[in-house]
Amino acid sequence: MVQKKFITIYETIRKDILETRLSYGTQLPSEHELVETYEASRETVRKALNLLVRDGMIQKIRGKGSVVIYQGLTEFPFADLKSFREVQHGLGLPYETEVKVLESIFAGDVPLVKDILNVRQSTKLWHIIRTRVINNKVKIIDEDYFVADIIPNVTIDIAKQSLYQYIEQELRLEISYSNKSITFEHFGDLEYEAFGEVTPPYTATVRGIVHLKDTTKFQYNISKHLATEFKFNDFSRRHKV
Repeated sequence: MVQKKFITIYETIRKDILETRLSYGTQLPSEHELVETYEASRETVRKALNLLVRDGMIQKIRGKGSVVIYQGLTEFPFADLKSFREVQHGLGLPYETEVKVLESIFAGDVPLVKDILNVRQSTKLWHIIRTRVINNKVKIIDEDYFVADIIPNVTIDIAKQSLYQYIEQELRLEISYSNKSITFEHFGDLEYEAFGEVTPPYTATVRGIVHLKDTTKFQYNISKHLATEFKFNDFSRRHKV
């Protein structure tokens, strides 16, 4: 598979950030300047920047363009690997899950996810974005990538109800543990659209890699919570319900 140009741009900028040639707080060149530098279309440049936003490397700030926000990830172990549905059931809170995106993509289109899940560029993934609504307000944005060969036939109804229930009860797979990290990040367009105007406009963004009992990586999750309402506990392991 020939590497797409937006991925080349993404990987170049990402490497500069990781190796601190672009440090925290640095403003990236404008989209117009990047178009000229990489001899690419504006759409191609925007795709690369969107991947960097998704990875927590940069933030698009209104009136300022793209700014580097990466400072490294502080690692935390989290207790009790539970689905959102299980957590809310335990708290007794009424909630609704809205499925915003359910699509099949190639891992090569999301290179960071490809590397994290250790799959080939041609591997198919489920890309799912869901919002968690409590008392008519969005409280959480969940973005997930599942290896489609391991988790097949995902539907809107399954995504809306409980993916973990489907995985464990229908597919008979045992979810074992996850490794998670957390960053606190300024709102982007997705967050403003979902959460609205919130002060301060920051999310506690939890990124998790989830494993089956045989240690196979099958899920990469990006969970964005309102920073003012976020709490965490202490290694994350799946317990049978």
